[in-house]
Amino acid sequence: MTRPRPSIGPALAGAVDLSGLKQSAQAGGGAGGDAPTPPGATAITEANFEDEVLVRSNQVPVVVLLWSPRSDACIQLADNLAGLAASDGAQWSLAMVNVDVAPRVAQVFGVEAVPTVVALAAGQPITSFQGPQPPDQLRRWVDSLLSATAGKLSGAGDAEQPAQVDPALAQAREHLDAGDFGAARDAYQTLLDADPNHAEAKGALRQLTFLERATARRPDAPAIADAAPDDIEAAFAAADVQILNQDVSAAFDRLIGLVRRTAGDERAEVRTRLVELFELFDPADPDVVAGRRSLANALY
Repeated sequence: MTRPRPSIGPALAGAVDLSGLKQSAQAGGGAGGDAPTPPGATAITEANFEDEVLVRSNQVPVVVLLWSPRSDACIQLADNLAGLAASDGAQWSLAMVNVDVAPRVAQVFGVEAVPTVVALAAGQPITSFQGPQPPDQLRRWVDSLLSATAGKLSGAGDAEQPAQVDPALAQAREHLDAGDFGAARDAYQTLLDADPNHAEAKGALRQLTFLERATARRPDAPAIADAAPDDIEAAFAAADVQILNQDVSAAFDRLIGLVRRTAGDERAEVRTRLVELFELFDPADPDVVAGRRSLANALY
């Protein structure tokens, strides 16, 4: 994903702490595997975020639910929203971001807790709420959204026909949507073998490498690393967990501090890992810009 995180007002505080993402992925045998997307909703990943959220919101309002299958409140809210979407036909679109599968998409919205709902129109967030809501209140919220956007969007009927997608790429995206990291890795690797310059395959494989490694880490890895600040492997594990939990700047700061305290091969090892983590994000991301600047200062 190459878009900066949009501003959606005050920080969204939470109903559910995302520090449990690692445990959720392990318990589910693959993030999101135990809770399929309800009928009528679209599962959102980095691969389809542009088309299904930003572009789609030029046609009809898009309601984005950031959720986790480990939360009963999230699942109930998803079902209620899906029911409303079905009853309203094509007046609006429900897009669901499983934060366990697509943590960077959640980061785009600056969300730190789930469930969170953000409505977009014409590519811009216009309203949001957090936490579970009773069905009648959801109905009023959706009605207000439809009223506020009436006549201002092109409508689903005016949408251009989507471009044809390579079946192999579509299959790889489906595996990623389903949280089947192993199958997604194999599919994207096949694409990359056929086309070494395939940008999406390169980016997806970087993400998958990180997700597979990070979801296998202990949730208390940051505390372990704090107790042994010069242990390189402990610092790597801690940084992975912090990024998974969207505490990106803290992860970068941890490894930059280690760069300052090491030399020779150890310093090169830490620098290499830090650069790999930078590459998970948009180069223009403020945390990456600040991290690269701090790394340069630490090295020179």
